[in-house]
Amino acid sequence: MATIGIDLIEEILELKRKRNAVILAHNYQVKEIQELADFVGDSLGLSYQAAQTDAEVIAFCGVHFMAETAKIVNPGKKVILPDLDAGCSLSESCPADKLEAYLKEHADKNYYVIAYINCSAGVKALSDVICTSGNAVKIVEAAPKDRNILFVPDQNLGAWVMEQTGRKMELWRGACYVHVEFTRDSIERIRAEHPGAPVVAHPECTYAVRILADEVCSTEKMITYCKASPAKAFIIVTESGMLHRLRREMPEKEFIPGPTDLCACADCRFMKMNTLEKLHDALLHLQPEIVIPEALRARAELPIRRMLELSK
Repeated sequence: MATIGIDLIEEILELKRKRNAVILAHNYQVKEIQELADFVGDSLGLSYQAAQTDAEVIAFCGVHFMAETAKIVNPGKKVILPDLDAGCSLSESCPADKLEAYLKEHADKNYYVIAYINCSAGVKALSDVICTSGNAVKIVEAAPKDRNILFVPDQNLGAWVMEQTGRKMELWRGACYVHVEFTRDSIERIRAEHPGAPVVAHPECTYAVRILADEVCSTEKMITYCKASPAKAFIIVTESGMLHRLRREMPEKEFIPGPTDLCACADCRFMKMNTLEKLHDALLHLQPEIVIPEALRARAELPIRRMLELSK
């Protein structure tokens, strides 16, 4: 194990150089990883970076489905994830075998399957197109008008998209365990403490929280909203890692974590499984590596490429 501190950071940077690696970090990663990464962003932004990188190795600091996505669009590159157990409650709520069985059982409905990117490679392979919270409205608006839409796996994001588009969809009953911890009462309390601060919430939150928000948007759009707003303080209703990026990019503004009924801010236990030490060891040993059978990878790539084309 490498020495913690400056030496560890220097060793990671040297390993990155030797491996010809790029470090991608999601907005929910710990601040130390965000500050070391080549790119920090949401699922859509990191999908573009993964598809365009010239690096031979992609060190993906996020959760398993994100690293899988990077591998799907980069079959010839080595993709490593600092902690292979960094999963996702939302992804796990929609197992591929259950989705496949559901589609067979309801074949008469001729579903057009739109899968939120927070899902496994197996679910992506069963889908017609992928979306992220940042482009979900655009993807749904582009869906064939003569097909029934099945939106998987996030019922809260799907419900919000229906509100925005007026397009009826059937929703898989999945949810992010972090975002459903925010409640109407917890947001009303923090708003009472900071009456002038706009509430900015992620669409994975429940309807009871979304209707209290001044803005509902993806993490990346939180950046643009807060930069454009004349407000000096904001209540941010999403995973706590987002606060660090907001504060880095807008040090002159105040960002207040949206509390839950249980704690002052919301941490994703899966996102926080990645550490600098694990990133160092992953670059040193090029493990854990994401491996996907080629037939599955090829099927899963088609709806991702369709998303990237529709998102231009």
